[in-house]
Amino acid sequence: MTIENKVQQYIKEYNLIKEKDKLVIGVSGGPDSMALLHICIFLKQEKKIPNCTFIVAHVNHMLRKEADDEARYVKRYCNLHGISCYIKKIDVKQLAKQEKIGTEEMGRKIRYQFFEEVRKKEKAQKIVTAHHANDNAETVLMNIIRGSGTVGLKGIEPVRTNKEGIVFIRPLLNCTKQEIEDYCEQEKLQPKIDKSNQENQYTRNKIRNILIPMIEKEWNPNIVETINRLSELARKEEKYLEKQTEIAYQGILIQEEIGKEIVLSLKKWKQQDFVIKSRVMRYTINRLLGTVKDIEKVHIEDMIKLCEKNIGNKYLIPNKKVKVLVNKGKIFFLAQETM
Repeated sequence: MTIENKVQQYIKEYNLIKEKDKLVIGVSGGPDSMALLHICIFLKQEKKIPNCTFIVAHVNHMLRKEADDEARYVKRYCNLHGISCYIKKIDVKQLAKQEKIGTEEMGRKIRYQFFEEVRKKEKAQKIVTAHHANDNAETVLMNIIRGSGTVGLKGIEPVRTNKEGIVFIRPLLNCTKQEIEDYCEQEKLQPKIDKSNQENQYTRNKIRNILIPMIEKEWNPNIVETINRLSELARKEEKYLEKQTEIAYQGILIQEEIGKEIVLSLKKWKQQDFVIKSRVMRYTINRLLGTVKDIEKVHIEDMIKLCEKNIGNKYLIPNKKVKVLVNKGKIFFLAQETM
């Protein structure tokens, strides 16, 4: 099966693209995003996907001397294929220093802000990214390493809607890095290579360049495919458990004020199975804050211990954004901004 057919099937399976969709594609100029754009154009021309419009968004991070050349490369390709192309040039390193966060984190923040800016301007429905099977395997391993629990086994999802209601789709998620690189060579795309991906400064790069190759060599040459099968199974099981968690939450809920306070019945929470207890904790924080970022397995376990012991007026602050308090037969989840 060709990579185009794999992507076509994946788009159909997850209903990623609908008739007359406007799609903003994040394109760096590297192999992954160039293959994504090239495949999307091919599938549209061959009428193998619903009729849609593609818009390209590219960010020049000013981190490497090749950055300007990469921007010109993306612009030329888009001009050749009659695709609107938005380019943003910004000093990510300087901004990262000002905001006192990592350069990688700042770069990601800027990219997604720009994608959303273009999406709004063009009145597009979705943002398309070039995440592939290797990215997903790396993400699952990162989640395991940092102790995210079984939820982390889902990895990167084909479709994700964030708390602002923005829809992200990943049509290449069933394609491996090797398939993508082979396709770029076959189609003579001559994508730009970001050499910083070979540096092992960041955790993801260490997993990509050291851990996965070692597993492939020593234990399982098909580890990427193996992890992706696990991830797919985890997504299906998670979907079922999410429904059960929502049902339990509604039965336990006493009061809900999104962004401020949620109160649960301690007695009804204690009646739940352990799996649902822990999921209700995570679900409640997500309802309250719109995110569970920085909430890890150990935090959930601490909250469960707090609620089960129910000694006096005790509390926890798992991630500095939420306070969990047990008092008078109730579990209080308080957003820190309200205190």
